[in-house]
Amino acid sequence: MNTLLTFVIPIRHPANAPDWAMLLQRLRQTIRSVSAQDCTNWRGVIVANEGAELPPLPPRWDVVRVSFEPNKLYEQGDADKETFYDAVRLDKGRRVLAGMLHARASEYFMVVDDDDLVGRRLASFVKANSGAGGWHIRDGYFWEDGSRLLYLHNEFSKYCGTSYIVRSDLYGLPETAEHAEPDYIRAMLGSHVLLPERLEQAGHRISPLTFEGAIYRIGHAGAHSRSAGLRSQLFGTDSTIGNPLRALVRLRRIRLVTGSIRAEFFGGMP
Repeated sequence: MNTLLTFVIPIRHPANAPDWAMLLQRLRQTIRSVSAQDCTNWRGVIVANEGAELPPLPPRWDVVRVSFEPNKLYEQGDADKETFYDAVRLDKGRRVLAGMLHARASEYFMVVDDDDLVGRRLASFVKANSGAGGWHIRDGYFWEDGSRLLYLHNEFSKYCGTSYIVRSDLYGLPETAEHAEPDYIRAMLGSHVLLPERLEQAGHRISPLTFEGAIYRIGHAGAHSRSAGLRSQLFGTDSTIGNPLRALVRLRRIRLVTGSIRAEFFGGMP
C-alpha cells in the first residue's frame, strides 16, 4: 500500500551549521513531533550528507544520504539578496528532491524544516480529505525556543517553510535528480514563497488548513530564516511601535504552552 503522507526533512551540510549538537537536539524534537501522528499511514524521510551524525530514528523513518557540497552562500555576506535567496533555495530544494524521489509513491508530501513542530492531526486530516490538491497552514504558532508562550499567526504560510501539504503529482517530479532544472528546484522544492505562485499558475488550488497545523521555532542561532525572537518580531517593528491598537491585537494572540499544546505539537514531551 502506498504511503498517504510523507514528511521530508532536509538537513543542511554540517559545515553550514553553527552548532551541530544543538541542531540534533532540535531535530530530535521535530522527529518526535512528526512521529506523534494519530494516523498510521505516514512516513518520514530525512535527507542528510554522507557521514553527518543523526539521532536514532523511530519506526517509519528513512534516511537518504547525499554528497552535496556546503552552500557557499549560506550567509549572505556581500551577495545581493536575490543571489543569496537563490543559493539557499537551490541547496534546500535539491535535498528535498532527493527525499521526494526516494518516496515518490507517496500520495502527499510535506516539507518540514529541521527545527519546527507539526500538529498530530495532519495525517488523519489528509486521509479524510484524500484527493484534494493540498493545503497551506494559514493559522499556526510562532514559538521562541524554550518559551512558555506562543503567538497565533493567521498568515503562517507566508513566514514558515513548514507550511504546505501538496499532492505529489502536482510537483511534476522528474525521473531523476539530473533531469531537474535549477529553476524548478528553487521554486517548487526550495521555497515556500514561490511554491504557491507556481501551483496557482498551473491551475492547482491549495486550500487553507482548517486548524492550527504547525509551530515555527524562531529566535535561535541556527534558525533557517535568521528570525528574531518573539518579542522583537511582534513588538519591535515599525508596525507596532507607536501603534498601541496593533500591539493590543497582537497581545490578544499570545497563548500559553499548555498540556494540550504539548500533546498536539510536541509529542507530549515536557
